[in-house]
Amino acid sequence: MRWNMDVGPAMKGGPLKMSMFAKYTGLIVALFIPIGIVFAYANNVANRVIGTEMRASNISQLSFLSSQIDSRINQTMDFVFTFSKDPNVQKFNGLGVWDDQYDRMQTKYMLQEKMELQSGIVTIWPVEFTVYSQVHKEAVTNSSTDAPYDEDYLARNLSGNWIYDDQATATGEAKAFRWLYTDSFGHQNKLTGSNLVVQASFGRENIQNMLDTYKEGGQGDPLFYYKGRAPIPNRTASAKLVTEVRSYLDGLDLGDTMQRTIRLNGDSYLVSLVKSPLLGGYLVDIAPLDQILGPISSSRNLFYLSMLLLFLFGTFISVLLYRDVQRPIAKLIGGLKKVQRGDFSARIDAKANGEFTFLFYRFNDMSRQIESLIENVLNERMRAQEATMKQLQAQINPHFLYNCLGYMINMAQMKENDAVVAMGYNLSAYYRYITRMEKETASLTEEMKLIVNYLDIQKLRNGRIHYTIDMPEEMLAQQVPRLMLQPLVENAVIHGVGKSFAAGEIRIRGEMADGLCRIFVDDDGPGMDPERQSLLNQRLTGPLEEDMGAGLWNTNQRIIHCFGKRSSLHFSRSELGGVRSEIVWEMPKPAP
Repeated sequence: MRWNMDVGPAMKGGPLKMSMFAKYTGLIVALFIPIGIVFAYANNVANRVIGTEMRASNISQLSFLSSQIDSRINQTMDFVFTFSKDPNVQKFNGLGVWDDQYDRMQTKYMLQEKMELQSGIVTIWPVEFTVYSQVHKEAVTNSSTDAPYDEDYLARNLSGNWIYDDQATATGEAKAFRWLYTDSFGHQNKLTGSNLVVQASFGRENIQNMLDTYKEGGQGDPLFYYKGRAPIPNRTASAKLVTEVRSYLDGLDLGDTMQRTIRLNGDSYLVSLVKSPLLGGYLVDIAPLDQILGPISSSRNLFYLSMLLLFLFGTFISVLLYRDVQRPIAKLIGGLKKVQRGDFSARIDAKANGEFTFLFYRFNDMSRQIESLIENVLNERMRAQEATMKQLQAQINPHFLYNCLGYMINMAQMKENDAVVAMGYNLSAYYRYITRMEKETASLTEEMKLIVNYLDIQKLRNGRIHYTIDMPEEMLAQQVPRLMLQPLVENAVIHGVGKSFAAGEIRIRGEMADGLCRIFVDDDGPGMDPERQSLLNQRLTGPLEEDMGAGLWNTNQRIIHCFGKRSSLHFSRSELGGVRSEIVWEMPKPAP
């Protein structure tokens, strides 16, 4: 015998034709794309800000280093100015009368002592001083080597500016900076034949000391550069890098300050340049951008790698969902389609895990039982199906669902997103619970969550509704028939609060006493007259009648079947003015 059953559009293959794998993969992609865009933008901003700050910092530090070098040179020049006026210096040049050889030696000794004292004040910046007398054609110096008097040397170098000599002398002297000063009356920085010339000079080691100190505080390679000449690098600089930067700078027109980003040997470098006003050369800092910005690049790459791994993991989850959810659902739908066509001999023979194993077994049992019942007790089965349909209709009211969906549509049109989310959350939780039929009983805690979802839905639709729930903690662990309270609360909302524009309070309270559990559902609606109330209580204990709601009758029968004869559902007048629904059952005895 075959029966035609309408199982709805979901079982006809419409919405389910779209792959669940495609849905979840698309959702993952849609989630990851904005995250990647935002991160890329933030990373670019961070690189730009750090690059700007680094450029400004490099110029500032180089300017500070230049000022330190100029300060030391100014101190040296100030000493030369003062020293040239010293009486002993004047005496050495022959302005005084030299009495004997001892007096001349004593004068030279005093000059050397003063020059050595000045040179030893700052150990990081030692300076050699030399006093030349044109009158006596002699020179006195604090250098470790004697300074010969050379008229051509004085004429060639007496320019009033600091001179950098990058060629070693015939005596093997190190490359040095020097400055010669003379101040004859009206003939400054010119030789007149009677001049006193004072020379200050220092080696490139002074500059290297400053560059080494500068490098300790940063990550660059500083050097001192003259266009077209070999630069003075710090002592730990890469010779190859210095040579390449020199070749690059030799081809540029340099200003007082400059910054360029260049690539050398496949790496990016920030070259910063500041001119020294007194020495005429340039302080150059070569900062490796890849090394400085490396942590940011590493974190960026790590983030993208993490995103890729998360995407692959999400795709893997989608595959698992497809394998463990969509495919079993498809098999279940295939079996249901056979049942739809009236073939109750349909069985599902497939491996599955978790809930689907139960569903497949239950489907096979269902098909087997339906086939047996139809063949043996057709009329009884039809009555049972009719009763079941009434119960399902009482539990899942289509008008209730349509009204909720209509509410969500209206709120969405009014841009009330919070109301849409709240209704969607409560509605999904409500239907998720009432449609799960694996167990006939549930804890009172689960039942109360369902009631809260239902009342929150009604409260969203009707702002007058407010409710209170008071349940003893030890009572919440009790196992009760599923959907035991929902018909009572629904009755209070529809026939209590809904029948009066002034009503709106629903109170749910539980108590445990004398070995019994009681739950009271009160409303402040218009209530019932005593005759109707008495008639309703009588009809609950009798057989189900055609004109009587199946929900309340089924609830009473299930309570009695689950807890025994001392259990019941009873209606009375509420202290709030409306109807009180009272459920009583005997507490189960603890196991010995």
